[in-house]
Amino acid sequence: MGCGSFNAAKADAPAPKVKQSTSEGASQNMNNGKKILVAYFSWSGNTKAVAEEIHKQVGGDIVEIVPATPYSETYSVTVAKAKAEQAANARPAISTKIDDFDKYDVVFLGYPNWWGSFPIPVATFVETYKLDGKTVAPFFTHGSGGEQRCLSDLQKLTPNAKFTQDLVLSGSSSKNAQGQIKSWLDSLQF
Repeated sequence: MGCGSFNAAKADAPAPKVKQSTSEGASQNMNNGKKILVAYFSWSGNTKAVAEEIHKQVGGDIVEIVPATPYSETYSVTVAKAKAEQAANARPAISTKIDDFDKYDVVFLGYPNWWGSFPIPVATFVETYKLDGKTVAPFFTHGSGGEQRCLSDLQKLTPNAKFTQDLVLSGSSSKNAQGQIKSWLDSLQF
């Protein structure tokens, strides 16, 4: 699992909704009129920091993938629950709501490497909001495991999406990765 400070969703918090960029018109012109969504799952805050930096650089909208039943703030409790979900190939409910997902052309999708793959709430998100025909720009954070199956498992789950080169960052560098993120976005022509 990722490293860093924890930003837990509160059980009584409202469902996360898409936050629209205040510079949406500018970002559309900058990105050839493509509608962009940055969607991310973050337990420790590392992936959130990367997602916010991507959003800052490309504009568009941003939304957090939040499980309907939040993970514990206690690492060992979260590990036990998340490993059980992964072993069962579960699809826990998410409270994230996107009213008009079809309008997006490009989805930047980020999450931490949990035991070599994606956290299970990401699978729920991908199966709820179909990525077929969309350009998906994946980004991952990790403690020390690198990418492992993060990309290949995502591609298996949504084979009809068009994937860009991914971005892989260690959790310890995620909050100071503006240059790496900019280089990646430049290579994708964003």
